[in-house]
Amino acid sequence: MKAIWNGAIGFGLVNIPIKMYSATESSNLDLDMLDKNDQSNIHYKRVNEKTGKEVPWENIVKGYKMNDEYIVLEDEDFEAASPEKSKMLSIEQFVKEEEIESVYFETPYYLEPQKNGENAYALLLKALKKTGMVGVGTFVMRTKENLCVIKPYKDIILLNKIRFPEDIRSYDELKIPKKTVKEGELKMAIALIEQTSEKFKPEQYVDSYKEDLLKIIEQKAKGKKPKISAPEAKSEKTIDLMSQLKASLEKSKKKVS
Repeated sequence: MKAIWNGAIGFGLVNIPIKMYSATESSNLDLDMLDKNDQSNIHYKRVNEKTGKEVPWENIVKGYKMNDEYIVLEDEDFEAASPEKSKMLSIEQFVKEEEIESVYFETPYYLEPQKNGENAYALLLKALKKTGMVGVGTFVMRTKENLCVIKPYKDIILLNKIRFPEDIRSYDELKIPKKTVKEGELKMAIALIEQTSEKFKPEQYVDSYKEDLLKIIEQKAKGKKPKISAPEAKSEKTIDLMSQLKASLEKSKKKVS
């Protein structure tokens, strides 16, 4: 794996030099964009909107529009904005992970100790495990400040990027009707949840859509026409909620037995 960030965790007065690695990778099929007529690859070009000519990477700069005029930013401008945060991930506070709403969580990264940071890394990992706490802090990567949590994951320290409150959209515009829940339906729903509850096993979930799509690709490669099974038609007849819950419970019982 290739490190995507080098820096240090600021843990009180202790600095822990670390490298950051992406903890996830895309499992999507690598599909290319093609011209329908001759199956030639489609390429995207960086084009000057005035001249229509392609612009090489070395001539592309970043700018911020202010009063109808662009202010061009150089690499040193980004570094000058907050030089310490581009190399230091400072833990500002420690909290219980359950205090952070799931809507805030974003991308996970693995953290590896660099030379002379092994002891402090092991200490922080052990302390986080013992207290059940996670550290909250900020760092700068690729010209953007990131809010994150530092937490134990098995035998390493994991960094999880989380969103700033300003990044969470309000749901005030959504039309959520206020409905009175019937006591009998609530008991039935709780029974269904309890009956189908078990310990989370991530390995039991697979990307079945990708597998099905690969089968179709293999069939087409052999010159066969893929078989398309139509989805099961749903009845237009309205069924009351209690009947649906009862049917769900019966179905769940059969699976358990």
